[in-house]
Amino acid sequence: MKTVGMQGAHGTFSEMAVYQYFGKDGIAAKGYRNFVEIMQDLENHAIDDAVLPVENTTTGIIARTYDLFKYYHVHAVGEVLVPIVQDLITLPGASLSDIKEVYSHPEALSQCQGFFEAHPDIRSVPYQDTAKSVEYIKACKDISKAAIGSSAASAYYHLPALCHAIQDSKTNTTRFLVVTWKDDIPADANKTSLMLVINHEPGSLYRALASLADKQINMVKLESRPIPGKMFEYLFYVDIMGTPADPVVKEALAQMKKYCVELRSFGSYRAASL
Repeated sequence: MKTVGMQGAHGTFSEMAVYQYFGKDGIAAKGYRNFVEIMQDLENHAIDDAVLPVENTTTGIIARTYDLFKYYHVHAVGEVLVPIVQDLITLPGASLSDIKEVYSHPEALSQCQGFFEAHPDIRSVPYQDTAKSVEYIKACKDISKAAIGSSAASAYYHLPALCHAIQDSKTNTTRFLVVTWKDDIPADANKTSLMLVINHEPGSLYRALASLADKQINMVKLESRPIPGKMFEYLFYVDIMGTPADPVVKEALAQMKKYCVELRSFGSYRAASL
């Protein structure tokens, strides 16, 4: 049986991503409290694969997962897109006027700002994850407490959704990467994730990216992140269409490397369909 690591427990969007990508047959989804523990177990071969959220259409890059790729010898081999529908989950019989506090993962709370602006008397409270928030309010048995979570969490904990789809964006979607310890490129891969640390010289970023343009390689993502320990210096995450198995891409990356202190691939995989 394949063991797949994920953040959280039953009813999280990460669990939905696991089953959307792998199906349920022969799969054991293993929940973790944090992403570092997932990466450690993956690197040590304690689990076969992991599914990590890396980007959301509303809140952007999920830096606490993306930044971990710098420190662990793991490889992205798949991509899955999960529509995020956030429900307000309450104890049975609760009305909106009863609710004083709403618990959820900080990411989920930030995706529902419109709800809290419309209900200023309701306080948002960060919690471990969406599903654990639902579990917590059930254990509290306090009608003034509610949670934001998925319909799967609502069903798993047998609590009603008082309000459906309270997220700000109706197209809210989270992008997950499927990660493994095996250094493989799937046969159907058509997308690659890179990390660049550019030479500290004028025009280096321009020239590095021009290496892709010169070969007609489509860059579909560019994101800058601070380099820990180096004040106001940045690395770049770049996603391109194509893989190093293509001689044209391989040549472009060799050219790009001339302008980089460091150039790493986090993996190649099949791009998920919208």
